[in-house]
Amino acid sequence: MDEAARARAAERRREAVCSPFMRIPRFPVDLARELLDAGYARLDQLAGRSPDSLLSEIRARAKGPAPAHFLPALRMAVYCAETPSPDPQRLFLDQWE
Repeated sequence: MDEAARARAAERRREAVCSPFMRIPRFPVDLARELLDAGYARLDQLAGRSPDSLLSEIRARAKGPAPAHFLPALRMAVYCAETPSPDPQRLFLDQWE
């Protein structure tokens, strides 16, 4: 990987880490990047969406299988988008499997 590609990868990761999705505790950075790539910039854009349809969008963009932790994380993200005061006990990925 050349220096320019390394810099682009670091910038993409920084954008994901600084995204509003990372306000969700324990949210995966790789999924935040995928949501940004799919055109979602704010958490409220996920309200009312089906986690399964979001995963289908991500799979179509990646043209391959998504990691197993994506669906539980998307369920948690939609819950956070739709709930003004999320229950802290539900902010763990294993609660959404």
